[in-house]
Amino acid sequence: MASRVAAAVTGRGRGLGLIQARSTVFFLCDIQEKFRDKIHAFESMVQVAQKMSRVSKTMEIPLVVTEQYPKGLGHTADEIDIGHAALVESKTKFSMVTDGVAQMLRDTGARSVVLYGAESHVCVLQTCLELLDAQYDVHVLADGVSSINAPEIDIALGRMGRAGAHITSSESIILQLVGDSAAPHFKAISALVKEYQAAARQNKLLFRD
Repeated sequence: MASRVAAAVTGRGRGLGLIQARSTVFFLCDIQEKFRDKIHAFESMVQVAQKMSRVSKTMEIPLVVTEQYPKGLGHTADEIDIGHAALVESKTKFSMVTDGVAQMLRDTGARSVVLYGAESHVCVLQTCLELLDAQYDVHVLADGVSSINAPEIDIALGRMGRAGAHITSSESIILQLVGDSAAPHFKAISALVKEYQAAARQNKLLFRD
């Protein structure tokens, strides 16, 4: 019986979006200063990134951060804590999967990526498709991805979902990663989720006209 359960988790279960903290990496894509006044609901996207960074630190889940051409677009928004990031990579490629990031994924033995940032239909989409092609499970946070033009968000989420990504929310994936109210990190993560619930109710990426 145990072997059948293990097979479900490691095989068919992956297609269902099962995820474990020990084999997961968070990808923060290009949430940079020059986008602040351009990206739709930038502050909502930042709040989700803040929350995910804190979860990363608490649960010791590696965080990968990329910055698209920072010389022109600036660095990651100051209010997001990336001091503990496993990798901060400057890039010109739209996808986050640079040589350095690909090597980091291999080194950590990651199987699942939680993806959020900007822009939904460019860097996030291309990252997602490249990861799926490399056989990683990809979980895209619908409340944490945005674009300059808001209608591009749903188009991109739809395409990523059809390609095989799991479209989810930050709260859902966080509690999925915890998995058990008896887990060591549950109290800290539960408090963190409650702390961000007011912001979640005002998240303009979840509550769009």
